[in-house]
Amino acid sequence: MASVPSSIVTRNMADFAEQTGNVYMSVAVISKRANQVAVKLKEELNSKLAEFATTVDNLEEVFENREQIEISKYYERLPKPTNLAIEEFLEKKVYVRKPDEETEEEINL
Repeated sequence: MASVPSSIVTRNMADFAEQTGNVYMSVAVISKRANQVAVKLKEELNSKLAEFATTVDNLEEVFENREQIEISKYYERLPKPTNLAIEEFLEKKVYVRKPDEETEEEINL
């Protein structure tokens, strides 16, 4: 019997709708947060890899840069940005703002 990857988790859709009242809005919020996390991780990775960058054009030396390989492997093993965003959302660590409703409330005052 094949084992199921740990990144595949069955989720209760009601949990997603709890904060926003709408599953689709929750998915949009999670998507935006996942993009933020991905950009942050990519910037971190690029800055760490830049520390070990070489200006040598010799292909043998480029492939032998162990520090860059280890850093890359570390980042590959990290949870995916979408999984991180879902966990943050379900743990209510993500602030959800609804600009349309804020504007309507200001008009009604």
